[in-house]
Formats: sequence, C-alpha cells, structure tokens
Amino acid sequence: MTNKTEKEQLINPIFEQHGYIQVYTGDGKGKTTASLGLAVRALGRGWKVLIVMFTKGGNNYGELNTFTNLSEEWKNRLVIYQAGLDRIVYKSNMTKGDVEEAQKGWSIAKKAISEGEYQLVIMDEANIAIDLGMIELDDVLQTLRNKPDSVEVVLTGRRAKDEIIEVAHLVSEIKAVKHYWDKGINARSGIEY
Repeated sequence: MTNKTEKEQLINPIFEQHGYIQVYTGDGKGKTTASLGLAVRALGRGWKVLIVMFTKGGNNYGELNTFTNLSEEWKNRLVIYQAGLDRIVYKSNMTKGDVEEAQKGWSIAKKAISEGEYQLVIMDEANIAIDLGMIELDDVLQTLRNKPDSVEVVLTGRRAKDEIIEVAHLVSEIKAVKHYWDKGINARSGIEY
C-alpha cells in the first residue's frame, strides 16, 4: 500500500473506485462509436455491460451483427435493449409509440443503474430522448445523482442538456468540422450503421 500525499487524501476516496458519468455529445460523427468502443474495452476486462439504444429499432446496425457473434463468455456479460421503432425519430415525426419505447428503455436503464447489476450502462441517444421529452430530465438526473459507486454510466447523443453536463464527470463534445454527407453522400453500411 502506498502512502498518499496530503493533497491525495483530500480527494474524495469514493472517486478512486467510483463509476463515473460520461457524456458524448455534439453534432459530429462518433458518439455511439465511442461508447461502443468503451463497451468492448469493458467486456475485455470482465465487466457486465448494458446498452440501451434509444430511438433505434430494427436490425440494420452493424454493431448488432458484431455483438451477436461474440464469444459465449462475452455474450453472457452483455445485454442490448433497443428502445425505439425501426426509424429515425425527429420532433416532427415522433409518435406515442416512440415515447412508449423510450420509456420502456428508460425503465430498464434506471433499474440497472439503481440496482448496480451492471458495471457499465450505456444509454445511446439518451440525450436525444431527453431533448425530445420522451424521458424526463429530472428523473434521469435523480437516478444519476443516486447511482451506486460501482456503476459507470454513459449518455450519448446531440443536444445534451446543461443539467446533464453539470452532473457528468467527463463530457466530450464531438464537433463536426467536415462531413461527406454535406456533399450528398448517403450513410454507408459498415461506417454509419
């Protein structure tokens, strides 16, 4: 055991073993990709991982194909729940069904966070679901503030609320500098989905 300096002793000791709250937001590409890379890293270290994919239904996602082909050991430690219909959700096309799916996903994520069953809970596109009012900001904030120390939580998606950014320990804003979509190139299988 090493001796800690006076400064190190002042740091909250919980944070030495604490699961942090991470946010990947912004208009650039790579928020979901970053969180899925973190999931692979955590699985490689023996962690149990839950991924709740808000506003994403259907089976046309390359990562889902990859995860179905994992070793049995990894599959036993990974749960993916799709909390969305098979389409992209915007404020202009949001339906009651979209809201119901998001709320089911939030129930699963909230329970997992509160009970500490998983060491990593990724809420992909949760910022979008919060921004669209599909799940309640105050409920998410209360859950994050009261999460067990052993749980790391990641929220992805554009337009992260200031309150989410404030409660987070790590916030990465992915900035769009240049994108081939601006020249009319469509989303590509294996790259965007």
